[in-house]
Amino acid sequence: MKRNYKTKWAVITVCLVVSMFAPACSSKSGADTKVVLTTGFDKDEIFRIEGISCTLPEIMVYLTTTQNQYESVYGSRIWEADLDGITLEENVKETVLAKMAQVKTMNLLAEQNEVTLDEKEEEKVKEAAHAYYESLNETEIEKMGISEETIEKLYSEYALADKVYEYIIKDINPEISDDEARTITVEHILIKTYMLDGTGKKIPFTDTAKQEAYEKAEEILRLAQTGEEDFEALIKKFSEDQTATYSFGKGTMDPAFEEAAFNLGTDELSDIVESEFGYHIIKCISTFNREETDANKVKIVEKRKEEVFGEEYDEFVSSLTRKLNETLWEEVSFIRDENVVTKNFFDVYEEYFD
Repeated sequence: MKRNYKTKWAVITVCLVVSMFAPACSSKSGADTKVVLTTGFDKDEIFRIEGISCTLPEIMVYLTTTQNQYESVYGSRIWEADLDGITLEENVKETVLAKMAQVKTMNLLAEQNEVTLDEKEEEKVKEAAHAYYESLNETEIEKMGISEETIEKLYSEYALADKVYEYIIKDINPEISDDEARTITVEHILIKTYMLDGTGKKIPFTDTAKQEAYEKAEEILRLAQTGEEDFEALIKKFSEDQTATYSFGKGTMDPAFEEAAFNLGTDELSDIVESEFGYHIIKCISTFNREETDANKVKIVEKRKEEVFGEEYDEFVSSLTRKLNETLWEEVSFIRDENVVTKNFFDVYEEYFD
């Protein structure tokens, strides 16, 4: 039931990232964004943003890493899946393109802010690049078309993107009160008002089935209120949620569920609460969790920093000229070779820049 908040610069959602080279991009600043689809690219040049380029070997490192990460978890048949006619491979390609464009853009932002890597950071880049390159076999090097210098460039740009993010948010340290970050703990019983079809899509109950679900929730609430059965026993017997206990702060749960939960005192029961998932009966276990509240303060601060960075990033992006080599991009595809299994490009980076 929780809402997922993405963190760090790498997943900040802005128009440039969502549809990096789409002329129809519709951000509030999109009117100033210049997109050019053109010929006249250098050999193996996928795109150009102002004076910075992305080459085919660079794209292949990101794309192959992502491909093999998926396959290591889900198997190679995962690529048979599609959503509304868009294959997962096409989706991953677009995500990688956006990711690369974002890194390149942040390097331009670093240049504008005169942010550079120091000698120690440059040495880490070389060490990380050497470590990753040494982990590759000959087939992987050949198929991706890379050299150790390619990896050095990628790691350098990635490290600089990290650094400019930290530079822009360095003075953002808002005071977060206990009340704003307050985290509570509740138990609940859920009676669903939907079913799933064969594809996992939610199918809402009919009015009759929904009324039956409500009447069942009413009986469970009566049992809980009278104490005829222990609440935990009722959870085990009736709840249709695999999770019985939630600890959360404001703005992270279904709004109706959250409002009801935050209005409860310790050991109090809610009335029947309706959410998009069904009918809930909530019992408050704790109205304040010190440890969780302190952890939530950190999350809130990070979210504020992301928002500040996002505003500056959006403004910077709006005036950039982007050129996509459509012909070459359409030819890009996964490497399908049993000897190409590399998936630790980002893991190696984290080892040196954690």
